[in-house]
Amino acid sequence: MLNKSIKFLIENKIVAVLLLTMFIGWGVMVAPFDWDTGNFPRDPVAVDAIPDIGENQQIVFTKWDGRSPQDIEDQITYPLTTSLLGISGVKTVRSSSMFGFSSIYIIFEEDVEFYWSRSRILEKLSSLQKGLLPDGVQPSLGPDATGLGQIFWYTIEGRDENGNVTGGWDLHEIRSVQDYYVKYALSSASGVAEVASIGGYIQEYQIDVNPDILKEYNISLEQVVNAVRKTNKDVGAKTIEINRVEYLVRGLGYVKSVEDIENAVVTSDNHTSILIKDIAKVSLGPAERRGILDKEGAEVVGGVVVARYGANPMEVITNVKSKIAEISAGLPSKVLKDGRTSQLTIIPFYDRTELIHETLNTLSEALSLEILITILVIIMMVFNLRASILISGLLPIAVLMVFIAMKLFNVDANIVALSGIAIAIGTMVDVGIILSENIIRHIDEDKKRTPVNTVVYNATVEVSGAIITAVMTTIISFIPVFTMIGAEGKLFRPLAFTKTFALTASIIVALFLIPSFAAWLFNWKSPKKKFGFLLNIALIIFGLLALINGYYLGLVLLGYAGTSILKSREILSNAKANKLNIIITVFSIIVLLSVYWRPLGVDYSIFSSLIFVSLICFGLLGVFTLFRRYYVSILNWALANKLLFLCLPTIIIVLGVSIWRNTGKEFMPALNEGSFLLMPTSLPHSGIQENKRVLQQLDMAVASIPEIKTVVGKAGRIESALDPAPLSMYENIIIYLPEYKFDDNGKRLKFKVNDDGLFETKSGAFISSGTKTETNTLILDEDGEFFRNWRKHIKSADDIWNEIVDVTRLPGVTSAPKLQPIQTRLIMLQTGMRAPMGIKVKGQDLKEIQDFGLKLETILKQVPGVKKEAVFADRIVGKPYLIIDIDRSKLTRYGLTINDVQSILEVAIGGKIITQTVEGRERYGIRVRYPREQRNSPDVLERIYVPTPNGSPIPLKELVTITYEKGPQVIKSEDTFLVGYVLFDKQDGEAEVTVVERAQQLILDKIESGELTVPKGINYKFTGTYENQIRAEKTLSMVVPLALVIIFLILYFQFRSVSTSLMVFSGIAVAFAGGFIMIWLYGESWFLNIDMFGINLREIFQMHPINLSVAVWVGFIALFGIATDDGVVMATYLTQTFDKNLPQTKQAIRLSVVEAGKKRIRPCLMTTATTILALLPILTSTGRGSDIMIPMAIPSFGGMVIALITLFVVPVLFSWKKELSLNKINYGN
Repeated sequence: MLNKSIKFLIENKIVAVLLLTMFIGWGVMVAPFDWDTGNFPRDPVAVDAIPDIGENQQIVFTKWDGRSPQDIEDQITYPLTTSLLGISGVKTVRSSSMFGFSSIYIIFEEDVEFYWSRSRILEKLSSLQKGLLPDGVQPSLGPDATGLGQIFWYTIEGRDENGNVTGGWDLHEIRSVQDYYVKYALSSASGVAEVASIGGYIQEYQIDVNPDILKEYNISLEQVVNAVRKTNKDVGAKTIEINRVEYLVRGLGYVKSVEDIENAVVTSDNHTSILIKDIAKVSLGPAERRGILDKEGAEVVGGVVVARYGANPMEVITNVKSKIAEISAGLPSKVLKDGRTSQLTIIPFYDRTELIHETLNTLSEALSLEILITILVIIMMVFNLRASILISGLLPIAVLMVFIAMKLFNVDANIVALSGIAIAIGTMVDVGIILSENIIRHIDEDKKRTPVNTVVYNATVEVSGAIITAVMTTIISFIPVFTMIGAEGKLFRPLAFTKTFALTASIIVALFLIPSFAAWLFNWKSPKKKFGFLLNIALIIFGLLALINGYYLGLVLLGYAGTSILKSREILSNAKANKLNIIITVFSIIVLLSVYWRPLGVDYSIFSSLIFVSLICFGLLGVFTLFRRYYVSILNWALANKLLFLCLPTIIIVLGVSIWRNTGKEFMPALNEGSFLLMPTSLPHSGIQENKRVLQQLDMAVASIPEIKTVVGKAGRIESALDPAPLSMYENIIIYLPEYKFDDNGKRLKFKVNDDGLFETKSGAFISSGTKTETNTLILDEDGEFFRNWRKHIKSADDIWNEIVDVTRLPGVTSAPKLQPIQTRLIMLQTGMRAPMGIKVKGQDLKEIQDFGLKLETILKQVPGVKKEAVFADRIVGKPYLIIDIDRSKLTRYGLTINDVQSILEVAIGGKIITQTVEGRERYGIRVRYPREQRNSPDVLERIYVPTPNGSPIPLKELVTITYEKGPQVIKSEDTFLVGYVLFDKQDGEAEVTVVERAQQLILDKIESGELTVPKGINYKFTGTYENQIRAEKTLSMVVPLALVIIFLILYFQFRSVSTSLMVFSGIAVAFAGGFIMIWLYGESWFLNIDMFGINLREIFQMHPINLSVAVWVGFIALFGIATDDGVVMATYLTQTFDKNLPQTKQAIRLSVVEAGKKRIRPCLMTTATTILALLPILTSTGRGSDIMIPMAIPSFGGMVIALITLFVVPVLFSWKKELSLNKINYGN
């Protein structure tokens, strides 16, 4: 069937052309990159920066205003948690009880469908037994989103027509606009699950009742409450028909102003009404708040847009921006005293599309550069322009086919998924190289003038089995990735899909498209003289036009035209003309690589890059050429000295295994998001004004760093179930400037410079790189230079973080681990903590949990590799409580109940929202309580009067005892067990798993020595992202061997020989060792510590210690699949050669081995060269997402470099086997 399909497409090339056209059109339509295709329809693959690897989580949120964490825990959180634990598919239930609300996080198993789990929770909540929760308390289900759904943050600011910030707006005014206009407008955008508000003040009507006047008029607080409730009401009185016309009857009674409340009647005495204004002061004022938003030291109002679960973040943000553009004109404005008009404007400060564009741009550049390098390798090693055009021209088609498959199988495009294509490029082109090289060889050896279609068909069928076997081993090698579970599964399964799609696409392209176009291309004759003349004229015209517009393409076209003219005038022969065209093409590619790759960095000239790119490409290709030239000599020596030669791969394998055992471990290298999240905390007893002051200090300190674009800090929580932060927790979102200025699509921009290298501004001034300036103040110039935003001593994002740490050291504020917004959300979703590493301490008593946690804090600071300043144990019992203890015996004396006293306390001290006004679309509460001076100290509270049944009020001090004590700020639990956290972080350069193992051992040593005693009922457990690494390793340790067995079986079915299969399989062991040797070399400071053009090679190739993470293991899994490719090709031809020659002597065996090796060394070297060189742009990449791509590429790079030795190992072992068989035959005879 396969052979028939190949033959059909060779003979019917129009079908192949139609297939090619379909793949191109469909692929362009669904490609995730932001391509401008004009009117061509686009339906791109869903795009995000990184997969959502958080837990399968739902949130049950319950408000109970004014209640302490202990009341919330006892009366809401614990009863709800015990009820929700019984839901099918629940893995664990986490909860936190805080002032005024309860948050319960229900973690489901991974295979439970997201919306099915929500339905089960709603069923459970609707069937809760009566009396389980306090009256009036109603739990609700959180938004259908995850913490990673917070994709767009903004502030609302007054701006003039020039975009400058103006004053003139009160915070409560802006908050009203946010709550009742902006919030609902943005919520209507497709894909938005929630828009939550933060900052400013919520307006409310405040009735401050004077208790002395109440006593004078003998009016109870309850009477005031009832009066307020009765004064705010509309009614409907059905209809009245007048003159056969029906009128709807409304009785208007809603409060519209402060005066409406002031004139409400409380009671009447002797025909005199006592009004609210007689006993209280009524005003508009700010409600109590538990969240503050600050921008660079100024308090602001803002909001956060949360994307719905499963929605495409790029589409959602686009929809939100469209909605913002739609409503902006309708936002309020006012004329200021200075005559300027201040227009409220929505200003984004965190927009994930920037990160998405930058990561996609990094991958797009890497893919483009990989394709260019692949073309270069093919041209240089095949030295056949037609074959090179054939292979390299169809490579992008395979990439487009991957996008089609991603769309069909709903695989989102992100940094990890698209990395699957990047690391597969070398393998994808390998199959094309093997096939094309075989076609060229068959055409060259054909002396009978056989039709080209037949020659191409025979050549394709000859290697189709080897191609399918080689690709199948690579696909099978990725089975372990598909079996991963948890965070690592969500992270890398998309990569396994895209890698599989890429390899499948490469088979389709190689076996069905390349043969058809090869049959046409190799049968193509030079154009007739007249047509050739017209072609030359066209090349000259297009070349001149391109040259005028400053395109290098112009020189290339003119070069081709010159070659064609010289050939047509018979000055050059066809062979020399082809060689000249190849030289022009090679030079063009080197120039393109120099311009777009810029491995030395944009601070260096294109000429320097040209020299470096030429040296590295021609240098490596030169090594491969020498390898090919001396291959036969080395092979003859190895065949004559088998034992001595085989010592080399044995030593390599032993060395690789030794390095493997001593390599540090971590879950994942962090993705550089281009922003930081600073999360320090203040002391639990600090109040809202103190937290506001500290927050503003932090923001101003960070904003003073020149590399910082903007910083917006949050204390407390946004109005969302997704954010349970206490007031003492700060979250400062810090957006720093990229190293260079980019456009909106993440592409670097060039600006006009003078002879001194200074940048010219539109105002005529000149500034140097590192000066903080807006992009629109500089003059764009394609022939200019890139503008560097960072100062000279700032070399990396780590340097910026260190400056942030230095300026944010404030008394009373804890330090914070280095975190980023997406990274933090994922950590908090997975562990419930705000740090990547920690210890959970569980028990039954909060004080015991805290005390034990503090002991662990002291021990952790002694662990080598732990950042001492980042170690912090929860101060659980640290919030000051004012306890009002009611004496029941005294209540009976006055005929009072507990409820009588509690009602007074609730309204008089805490204040109570009695009702709500209806003012158009806006709603504001009406609150009743005593004035501040009547409730601001224990002495004053003792004088609050409580009405009695006999009419004589008594002071509160006669009924209660008021004391101070410390209590919990927040009560956390897991599966009903109370829990506290001890957070810590590793030092730079340390491996997560290694640090945790050291900490575990030190704590065990302390326990064994008696220095640390674990109290009864207390248990502790290390937790954090390292758990994902442990789980992934456990899974891989079982599945990788199974995949290797399957690879061996595929090899066996190809060769039908256990010994031959083992020979080929040995390539995996050698490549595995090579990968670890390269990882070790990356961490050695002496390796490639060479300066070139004033820059160190270790800097160029991003060399630093590499820990063994899941990303690295994925790189090894990719290596396992390709490590056998050369062996498969070599063993196939060895078998074919021996079947043909039937050697009967030891010398004949060795000659046959050398004959097969000579035939296959070129395609094997080409496949290895493309794999190695295609990875160079990834290894030198510094863009967003490179932190994840580089660890995945290193094993393949190192493994394939060392795996070159298998080009000798397989022939040597094959020869040894045949010689042993010959000896047995001779011995038997």
